Amino acid sequence: MKNNRYLLVYTALMIAVSIWGLSFVVTKIALKEFSVYGLILARFGSASVIFLVILTLKGFPKFTKTEHGSLVLIAIFQPGLYFFFETMGLQNTTASKAGLIVAMIPIVVLLLSAIFFREKITSRSVTGIGLSLIGVGFLIIGDANYIWPMGGNIIGDLYMFGAVLSAAIYMILVKKLSKKYSVLHITGMQIIYGTLIFIPFCLYKIETWQLTEISIIAIAAVFYLAVLATIVAFFCYNFALSQIEPSKASVFINMIPVLTAASAWILIGESLTIMQMGGGVLVLLAVWLVNQKPRLTVSLETTPIVKAS
Repeated sequence: MKNNRYLLVYTALMIAVSIWGLSFVVTKIALKEFSVYGLILARFGSASVIFLVILTLKGFPKFTKTEHGSLVLIAIFQPGLYFFFETMGLQNTTASKAGLIVAMIPIVVLLLSAIFFREKITSRSVTGIGLSLIGVGFLIIGDANYIWPMGGNIIGDLYMFGAVLSAAIYMILVKKLSKKYSVLHITGMQIIYGTLIFIPFCLYKIETWQLTEISIIAIAAVFYLAVLATIVAFFCYNFALSQIEPSKASVFINMIPVLTAASAWILIGESLTIMQMGGGVLVLLAVWLVNQKPRLTVSLETTPIVKAS
């Protein structure tokens, strides 16, 4: 029974990161016909409407005012602040440095888990997270279009560190709240509150929206981002956070650039070098290492000795 639960958890994590990995390619497709703000509103607005219908049919949970505050905080950090910091960071630093900084999310989650959940920092976790960080580094510098040096400025780097901290805090808050409420209710309210946060900014930038004729391909891209990348992926990832330690779930995040590189190679013909493939293998090894079950050890001091009669 326990093995079945772990299989379900890791399947959910793979679904989430696979969807998010492909979402970067899909976003590129959607941005050919949508502005950034128009796409954000279309994506999260559609997801919120779907969640409102689901919660209306299932029944809205009776959160306390304090718990609503926690849900608002979750939405502020993810998707709110994470999207803001990531966007501002990419405008002020290079994609290479941004990718390496985001790969530090598992490190911050491990530290926060040790503080809030008394989770032990094991040598296996540290080694696995270190391997994943090196793997992401290989993915970045192995890009055929990569140019030294990394460049960028300290402001952009600080924005990216803000994105890392936002993602880590979101994981800790979801883990805490999931001990009492279902993942569906948490995810639904997270997306609804997140949409309410985005609406004023999107409406403020309405003059930059591209109101051209929208193709079927662009509509399909929005559907993917709203239903799969927002509803399904967040539900799967939040479910995993409710079942296992945040440090184990967070290392899966570093699989996203691996899956993004693979999907870009397959779908839009971008190059994939040997070094990038090696980086992908390192990340996969790191995920496997961090999520290995600890070996059972038998203490000789506590083992009863049976004497021969």
